[in-house]
Amino acid sequence: MKILVTEDDPFHRAYLKEAVTRALPECDEVFEADDGKAAIAIVEDRDIHAVIMDLQMPNTNGVTAAKQIWRRHPSMRILFWSNYADEAYVRGVSRIVPQAAAYGYLLKSASEDRLELALRGVLREDQCIIDREIRGVQQRAENMLEGLTDSEFEVLMDISLGMTDKAIAARRNMSTRGVQSRLKHLYEKLGVDEREADSEFGPVFNSRTRAVAVAMERGLLNVNGLAALQDDLDRWRSVRASSARGRA
Repeated sequence: MKILVTEDDPFHRAYLKEAVTRALPECDEVFEADDGKAAIAIVEDRDIHAVIMDLQMPNTNGVTAAKQIWRRHPSMRILFWSNYADEAYVRGVSRIVPQAAAYGYLLKSASEDRLELALRGVLREDQCIIDREIRGVQQRAENMLEGLTDSEFEVLMDISLGMTDKAIAARRNMSTRGVQSRLKHLYEKLGVDEREADSEFGPVFNSRTRAVAVAMERGLLNVNGLAALQDDLDRWRSVRASSARGRA
């Protein structure tokens, strides 16, 4: 059994390696990576059975790395180990997990016993083990009255990148009227009042900008997540440009 530990902090990487040794004595070898790009390369080069993945790392973050690993190895067992319980991270992970994959999401504040239990459960026994705080964030996101639906979250991501209604419609294969409907529901759930105005100078807020600001404050968006979103947008634009050249 070969385990890959992906963590940019050397102290935390050593801590995880020791935890793996204690929890999984049958592990033959523990490989180490200090960012997501290195993790992807090791998984392709070695016969890795399971991965422990930090989320916030330089170059390639944990969500992007896990997405690429699962694309090639959909049954790979991955335990995410992070300081962050922001909804942006939780949704980012939830969106990429293959249907049949065993995975875990544990906060770094968890005890050694809890960490070792998660290591055995996810990496050896194919269980899904989610930290209680993370589960609470998932349940809030799934609440139809308070949480954002997947479609509402998609349009939030798109406006956070500065996309126009027409561009969003093209990317999501829908009408501009459909985009505007999603935006209306998004504004309502985020408490953005499009009608709020001052008698002297008119509207107080730009609704799109205000929605992104509120989302950042609530942890629905973060800087790392925006970088990953930009990568996805760049890939979509590249595919779209290639298709246009092919039709020319």
